[in-house]
Amino acid sequence: MAGQNQRLTVVPTVTMLGVMKQRLVGATRGHALLKKKSDALTVQFRSILKKIVTAKESMGDTMRSASFSLAEAKYVAGDGVKHSVRESVKAASLRVRSKQDNVAGVKLPRFEHFHASDGSTAGELTGLARGGQQIQACRATHLKAIELLVELASLQTSFLTLDEAIKTTNRRVNALENVVKPRLENTITYIKGELDELEREDFFRLKKIQGYKKREIERQMAAAKSFAQEQQLEKIALKKGVSMNAAHNLLLAAGDRDPDLIF
Repeated sequence: MAGQNQRLTVVPTVTMLGVMKQRLVGATRGHALLKKKSDALTVQFRSILKKIVTAKESMGDTMRSASFSLAEAKYVAGDGVKHSVRESVKAASLRVRSKQDNVAGVKLPRFEHFHASDGSTAGELTGLARGGQQIQACRATHLKAIELLVELASLQTSFLTLDEAIKTTNRRVNALENVVKPRLENTITYIKGELDELEREDFFRLKKIQGYKKREIERQMAAAKSFAQEQQLEKIALKKGVSMNAAHNLLLAAGDRDPDLIF
């Protein structure tokens, strides 16, 4: 996976470690929210898919009924029914308007039909002399077919929109899960390792400094002791009138006794 063995190029400091941890917390929360959004969109997607399947299954029967009703109307009223219908209709009685539904932040277009009545009864009187009942039945059947087509168009549009939104959301979820979070985790591990190494280096440096100071103190103490001993030997040599070696032998012979007893 990309990002599993990669990390960000940063300066390993305590401040940067805090920044990386905050970014990891944000990435984790974002991943959880996007995962929930993807699940909600998937549930809505499957619901719409079931409705589309049901609508398409009923579409065949509806269109067949509409086609048969048109054939019956032509058979009863004759071919002149087309001109009668066209002359009686001034405006569309069935219209479509668009709305939007919000599903987990995704706006889905929705089409709905409504009957716009202008108060005219011309359409109801069409075929009054011949085949009026069949014409009205044909009109009702075609209205039902149009309503089903509008519903199917709304479902298909929402289906495509949801499909694209789910793909985009899943890409973001996968990017956070497989690239962003592993990189941040690797970066945090790297910074912690570097900080631990710096701490060990500081500890080793302090130990070396303490050892150096201890050796310096011991050297100074040895020098002071040697100087005191030389002063004492010179004092003994002057008092006894002997050489330094003889004074040294006298001092060794005195041992743990008080050196002043030599005098």
